[in-house]
Amino acid sequence: MRIILASLLCMFAGIAAEARETKTETVILITIDGLRWQEVFRGADQAFFDQEGYIAHKKTHDAFKAAYGLETPEASRSALMPFFWGTIAKRGQLYGNRDKGSVGQLTNTYHFSYPGYSEILTGFADDARITSNDKFLNPNQTILEWLNAMPENAGKVAAFGSWDVFPYIINEERSGVPVNAGFEVYDGLGANVSILNELQEKIPSPWDTVRLDAFTMGFARAALNEQKMKFVYISVGETDDFAHDGHYDQYAHAAHRSDAAIAELWTWLESDPRYAGKTTLLITTDHGRGSDSLEAWKYHGRFPYTREDGTKAVSDFKGDDAIWMAAMGPDTPALGEVSGGEPVILTQVAATAAKLLGYAYKGSHETLRPGAPILPMLGGE
Repeated sequence: MRIILASLLCMFAGIAAEARETKTETVILITIDGLRWQEVFRGADQAFFDQEGYIAHKKTHDAFKAAYGLETPEASRSALMPFFWGTIAKRGQLYGNRDKGSVGQLTNTYHFSYPGYSEILTGFADDARITSNDKFLNPNQTILEWLNAMPENAGKVAAFGSWDVFPYIINEERSGVPVNAGFEVYDGLGANVSILNELQEKIPSPWDTVRLDAFTMGFARAALNEQKMKFVYISVGETDDFAHDGHYDQYAHAAHRSDAAIAELWTWLESDPRYAGKTTLLITTDHGRGSDSLEAWKYHGRFPYTREDGTKAVSDFKGDDAIWMAAMGPDTPALGEVSGGEPVILTQVAATAAKLLGYAYKGSHETLRPGAPILPMLGGE
C-alpha cells in the first residue's frame, strides 16, 4: 500500500510540476477569417486603391488612401494594424512574412473555412470527412472539448464566433462547450450584455450567416469578465466576407477594427488581476486568399466545378494556403517579426495552446495526429 501511495504521489507531483512549467493560466485563441499575410506584413495593397469595383464607398476613398497609402510597407502595416506592430512585434512573436522567409501553412486540401477551423481546433486535417462549409457536426474532438472534459476546466472553456457554423465545428451538444455564434443571443450577465443583445437584433448585418464582429468580441469580453476562464476561442469574420464581396477598403477597415478590438481586450486583460501576467494570446487565420491577380484576391478554396465547355476542373487560387500567426504572453519570448526558421502549421495551434496551459495534447482521431507545439512560442528552440 505504501508503495502504491508513494507512486501515486510521485505521479501527481509530476503532473503538478509539468503544469508549473508555464506561467500561462488562460489562453485566448483568436482567428481573423481570411486575412492575408500580405496585409499583415505589407499593409494595404495600393494596387487596389483606384481599381473600379473594389471600393465600396467612393466618398471616403481619399481618406482611405491617405490613411493606408504610405510610402513604405512598414508604415502602411503599422497604420493598418497598430497593435500588431506597436505591441505584439515588441512583446511577442509574428510568423508568416514570406518576404523574410517565414512560412505559415495550412495542410487541409480544401482551403476554406470549416476545414481550416477544424484543422486549427483539432490539430489535424481530416480531408476524408471535413469537406465542405455545410452545417454538419464535426466528428472530431476539438481542443475545447478536450479541455472542457477535465474537471478543473469545467465551465471555464467557451467559444464566440461571428459565423453561424461554429456550433457545428465545435459540436456544441456533444462537447458541452458553450458556443455563441451567428446571431444568437448571449445568455450572460451584465448591463453591457443586455445592450449588445438588443443592438444585435436592431442593427442589420450585410450577410445572412455572419454577424458584425463587435458583438462577437463584446460577448467574449463579457464571458471573460464574468469569471476567470481557462480557454476562450474568438473568431471574427468581417474580413473574409467583405473580401468575397470585392470591397477592398472595407476588408482593410475590418482588419483595422479587429486589431483595435484585440488591443482593447489586451489592455483590459492586463488591468485585471485575474489575467494580468497570466494570459497568452494566440492569433491566426483559417486560410489565405488568391494572390496572383486583383480578381483572384476575392476568392480562396479548392472545389470541383464544370467549365463552359462541359469539362471538369478544380478551382485553384494561388496563395490561399498561406497563413500567418502571432503569439504574446508570459511564456513567449519577445522575438518580434520572425525571419526564416521552421514553417508554422495550422495543425500546431491546438498543441501549442495545450502546452501553454501545461498539458500534452494528443488529439482524438484514430490515425491522424496533431502537430507538435511551436517551441519558440514556449521559449524553446
